[in-house]
Amino acid sequence: MGTVLLKERTRSTPAPRKIASRIRKDLVLKPVETPKADLPLGRILDGDCIEAMRSIPTASVDMVFADPPYNLQLGGDLARPDGSHVDAVTNDWDKFDSFGAYDRFTRAWLAEARRVLKPNGSLWVIGSYHNIFRVGAILQDMGFWILNDIVWRKSNPMPNFKGTRFTNAHETLIWCSMGEEAKYTFNYRAMKTLNDELQMRSDWVLPICNGAERLKKGGSKVHPTQKPESLLYRVMLATTNKGDVVLDPFFGTGTTGAVAKRLGREWIGCEREQNYRDAAMERIEMALPLDESAISTMKSKRAAPKVPFGTLIETGWVKPGTVLTGKKGRNRPAFTAVVRADGSLVSDKIEGSIHSCGAQLQGAPSCNGWTFWNIEHEGQMKPLDAIRQLYLLANED
Repeated sequence: MGTVLLKERTRSTPAPRKIASRIRKDLVLKPVETPKADLPLGRILDGDCIEAMRSIPTASVDMVFADPPYNLQLGGDLARPDGSHVDAVTNDWDKFDSFGAYDRFTRAWLAEARRVLKPNGSLWVIGSYHNIFRVGAILQDMGFWILNDIVWRKSNPMPNFKGTRFTNAHETLIWCSMGEEAKYTFNYRAMKTLNDELQMRSDWVLPICNGAERLKKGGSKVHPTQKPESLLYRVMLATTNKGDVVLDPFFGTGTTGAVAKRLGREWIGCEREQNYRDAAMERIEMALPLDESAISTMKSKRAAPKVPFGTLIETGWVKPGTVLTGKKGRNRPAFTAVVRADGSLVSDKIEGSIHSCGAQLQGAPSCNGWTFWNIEHEGQMKPLDAIRQLYLLANED
């Protein structure tokens, strides 16, 4: 009798170890959310990034994008063959006494980044060959799980003036989750649509920050390593959702904040240099958020040419919210569609890429969206392909 009662109780009452396991799992899967009112949203925290991050509540941030000092170890000013000065990174914030000092700094800021990230949050770090391998090893030592390394191949890199090495034409981004089993956000279909319905690859060809986007004061760059908005646009669209909180511990001139505002994400920055903070706030105040309907993204489908339509959006040649006009048919008026943030179009209840949306509207098996859709450019209606050709000309080597 006693044995039977013991068996029944064993079946109905979980062992203490299982109970503890369930409690731990519940705590991981259902963290207590920090009210957004308690976060310093839309603010640049002054001072050292490690101290600044300590003021942010634990498990309150959806994504960290970090562009830390690269520790370039430059031996002095750089000059071109003609003797002119190269505007390189010679600032004190990029100088460390040793690799050991740089590693200690890296562990310290990564520890705070890990603390503030939600269990389903993710971390991006960008760097060059000078630092990214050290950062990658430390990330793994600290329990982060590397999901991808992304090669940002610069379409217009600075040449190697001395001719003693290969031209440094890329930087590396590491994308991590909080652990091997951790959940994370990846908007796969939005990325596929942004790339004209081909899977987005881990090598991204984007131009460096130049032209009107480059912040200058008195004819000089405000920041030596300002990142292009197109890079942050792709990162944020891929791995965050509308309303998510993005933290940038090395805020600089505010590229992360400007793109977050455009895409309807919340942002927090850390920056110790007053001139960078001033330039960043002025820039972000001028950034225009996208219309609600343009922020929504697509669940995609199909094929692609050499320059994806998404590249024109990321680089500002076509802006989300733009109205495209399709060709007129013999017995029908022209179609119209609105461009969304991920390169998809929406026309009444039909949505898709420039190709599939055009095909659905016409009831056709296929459609070349580059020639079907027209866009207003400099007061004239032109096919999308004409804008693509202008982009190619502007980015020729």
